[in-house]
Amino acid sequence: MSSNGTVTVEKSNGKLPWNERLSYGASDFACSFTFSLIGTYLMYFYTDVFGITAGAVGTLMLVARVIDALDGPFWGIMIDHTHTKWGRSRPYFLWFNAPFTIFTILCFTTPDLPMNLKIVWAYVTYIGIDVLYSAVNIPLTSILPSMTTDPNERVLLSTIRSLFSNFGGTLISVIALPLVTLFGGTDNPRRGFFWVAVMAAAVFFIIYLVVFANLREHVQTRQSQQALPIRTSLKALRNNWPWVIVVGLNFIYWLGMQTKGQVTIYFFKYNLDKPELASLALFFNAVGLISVFLTPKIVMKIGKKKTILSGLALSILGQLVLGLGAQLLNVPLVIIGTIIGNFGNGFVGALIAVLLADSVDYGEWKNGVRAEGIVTSASSFTAKFGMGIGGAITGMLLSLGHYAPNKSQSASALFSIEANYVWVPLVALVISFILILFYRLTPEKELEMTRYIDAKHARENLEDSIE
Repeated sequence: MSSNGTVTVEKSNGKLPWNERLSYGASDFACSFTFSLIGTYLMYFYTDVFGITAGAVGTLMLVARVIDALDGPFWGIMIDHTHTKWGRSRPYFLWFNAPFTIFTILCFTTPDLPMNLKIVWAYVTYIGIDVLYSAVNIPLTSILPSMTTDPNERVLLSTIRSLFSNFGGTLISVIALPLVTLFGGTDNPRRGFFWVAVMAAAVFFIIYLVVFANLREHVQTRQSQQALPIRTSLKALRNNWPWVIVVGLNFIYWLGMQTKGQVTIYFFKYNLDKPELASLALFFNAVGLISVFLTPKIVMKIGKKKTILSGLALSILGQLVLGLGAQLLNVPLVIIGTIIGNFGNGFVGALIAVLLADSVDYGEWKNGVRAEGIVTSASSFTAKFGMGIGGAITGMLLSLGHYAPNKSQSASALFSIEANYVWVPLVALVISFILILFYRLTPEKELEMTRYIDAKHARENLEDSIE
């Protein structure tokens, strides 16, 4: 490091030590372990445990998305304005660890209130956790282009992150209901969900302290050494077509995944009359670990675009098999479709963050502005926005189908559950496939960008060290 604070661009040609790689992965284990509890079970918790109507829950999730329209870009701009001894993104792992932990617990706390105050409580706690999730998750994506410029190292980091994320989300999805019964018994799911939330929050808090301690921002430029004005940050988005495609993919893909995930327990409880199989179906999310593990090798052979397209094609096939199983009420077909779909989803999840990191480089190469915060904030923002709209769609369809909790469901209610579990996700996957067809950032162009950016950073650091 020079006297004026300029640091070298990379260490070991962009290769990072394993403690950083594993800490980066552990960060998304923590996020998925907590937020998958919310994404998978909170709607069921609201309707069947806390006693809020499906329509009110759907409205809540729609309102939360309006908030997201502001808080996602807000955190991106804040990151670009942050300049500390720890870097731009890393401080957020420390600053918002405890607040997110507390709100995770509050989401599953059930004070004895009248219905209107229950809804108020749900609004405050759900919107609170939603905003705070952006504060702890957006920096995970924004820090990636600051950790290394090596394309293969980025794929490896994103693969490790996806492996940990998939494992964390699968683990909490599988163990949540048994733990609810363990902590609360068969007659007190309120207490059970509360202590599961306490456990998940404690896991998050400890892991994020480790993440903050271990991660570093190695890629330092003139712009990263100072706060970027908003107008300058936004220049990174001008004609940034890779970013536009990835933002669209992130939104529509997670919309479909959310509508499916949050009605899993409904589908097995009411449509198939086999609630005991819900945890098994969620366990098969772990199939995605195999495809995530294979992602780096496949990317080396066929490239990122073809890898994602292959994953989406498998996901579409799995959803079609799942739909056939739902129509025939055939459990083996449902499980087979789930396995095929999850295998395909692993490729998609492993590469979305990599494509966003590449769009940071594209913004610097095209417009001369490196704005990790505003560019990558789209990751959490659009994913959450898609998940929220998915939640609103679920609530609306359940309400239109006259869903009644803990009762035998009408034909219209069963169809609304099936639509959320099968057909809405299928449409989202097809649209995602079409979007990626328009992705034009080739490996040759990536190599050109990387060489240009590395040379630019080295030249700037040399000039600053002379000064």
